[in-house]
Amino acid sequence: MSKILVTGSSGFIGQALVKRLTGSGHLVYEFDLPDGDVTLPDAFDYYTKHGVDHIFHLAGKTFVPESWEHPAEFFRVNVMGTIRVLELCRKTGAGLTYISSYLYGEPDYLPIDEKHPVKSYNPYSQSKVMADSTCQFYARQYKLPLTIFRPFNAYGPGQSPRFLIPEIIAKVMDPKIPAVEVMDLRPRRDYLYIDDLVDALMISIGKPHGIYNLGSGCSISVEEVIRLVLKHTGINKPFHSLAKPRPNEIYDLYSDIGKARRELGWSPKTSFEIGIGSCIDLQ
Repeated sequence: MSKILVTGSSGFIGQALVKRLTGSGHLVYEFDLPDGDVTLPDAFDYYTKHGVDHIFHLAGKTFVPESWEHPAEFFRVNVMGTIRVLELCRKTGAGLTYISSYLYGEPDYLPIDEKHPVKSYNPYSQSKVMADSTCQFYARQYKLPLTIFRPFNAYGPGQSPRFLIPEIIAKVMDPKIPAVEVMDLRPRRDYLYIDDLVDALMISIGKPHGIYNLGSGCSISVEEVIRLVLKHTGINKPFHSLAKPRPNEIYDLYSDIGKARRELGWSPKTSFEIGIGSCIDLQ
């Protein structure tokens, strides 16, 4: 049994991970907003004194539109919070699994592998680029056991309604909403079901691995998501675009997951159609 700390434990990924860890017999320490501010120097004093074997660092600010309004807060939490966790690892020798995302910007080529240049395109992604780079620095200079996962668009039951898939499901299933309106039907994304993401996280416990993209290896458009939700629910409802693309929108993005397959033996098990069905059935 390992002693494992999960920051951001009440978030979408955190809850699913904690459930899997406890079910696997690990002693799990949860750290979230009620427990303190991850950016403070004494945030993790308890774990420095009592020790921890492995840390999953999930805490952070994630909602891209909000990052345009409050960029400094995103840098404070996502960068400095990560540094506090790295310092805990340095003092205790704990291994670290860091969840990174939104690093690649407008793709130079598709599918995107781990060698693709990182380039931010909103304040949130810039904060993640900085935190990701700092993790790699600590791993090199202090020999910290580190795994960085770069999941593309995670989704699943329990995700915040602010995100695209739960928003679409809610609009389709609400009888008071006559039509499904979205900002733009065109963007395509690589969607990864939460259970498949947690499978990868579990592999990282106890030893360093490297940097890995996680996804499905293909992209699906907003329009295709809506059509699939309509199909699964059996609801006949019109949909349309408001023709309001986001700043610096990227219209196609999907991952090369070959490295994770080769080195970790990981690959996603859940098709997008089954995943969407679970989101609808379990909401």
